[in-house]
Amino acid sequence: MVNGRENLDLTMFAGPDDNDVEWRISDSPVDYLEAVSAMEARAADIAAQTAPELVWLLEHPPLYTSGTSGKAGDLLEARFPLFTTGRGGQVTYHGPGQRVAYVMLDLKRRRPDVRAYVAALEEWIIRTLAAFNVRGERREDRVGVWVRRPDKGPSHEDKIAAIGVRLRRWVSFHGIAINVEPNLSHFSAIVPCGVVDPRYGVTSLVDLGLPVTMADVDVALRQSFEEIFGATHARVPEPS
Repeated sequence: MVNGRENLDLTMFAGPDDNDVEWRISDSPVDYLEAVSAMEARAADIAAQTAPELVWLLEHPPLYTSGTSGKAGDLLEARFPLFTTGRGGQVTYHGPGQRVAYVMLDLKRRRPDVRAYVAALEEWIIRTLAAFNVRGERREDRVGVWVRRPDKGPSHEDKIAAIGVRLRRWVSFHGIAINVEPNLSHFSAIVPCGVVDPRYGVTSLVDLGLPVTMADVDVALRQSFEEIFGATHARVPEPS
């Protein structure tokens, strides 16, 4: 199916020349509600222009989240806690081995276009995967990034990265999740992102046979992000 997001101009997402996005990595799993609270506070500060934009890389303990399009029937088994959240999308899984990137950008200063922003996030993921010789693709009727799996059968595809965003005063939060080496069986307790077609599954970089570490992915994420959105700076560790 032809994908209209393929043709969107993404060149306008780089911030002003004096802009510098903070790049933060959490080494320990972050509680989901704590992460949402921190994102909301930071988004408010960004809107008020009292804090810089932020990309926050982290992992969560095992859990499920349901977005604004989520349905009760998408949770097949209450294996882990389920959180209802204000991001777009349906039900998905987060857990160890999955790199979550929460992206807080001032789209009013960059480009106030939600559809183009989602396409830019997809492009960020696609370029990151390309660093490991994985061809990620968009689908018009399925948000996220997919890889073809001819080894599983004709027209089979697996989702390797999910996207769910929310905007408040044109500041984005929530973001993307790339499967590096999560326990893929945890996706079997949900209908991932509402996709029920048996030809469409879930995969990860390690599942594809790539011995990739989280640190490898973080390096590729930062390089690809800067190509699309502009410069970043690492957060200075807080004194103990």
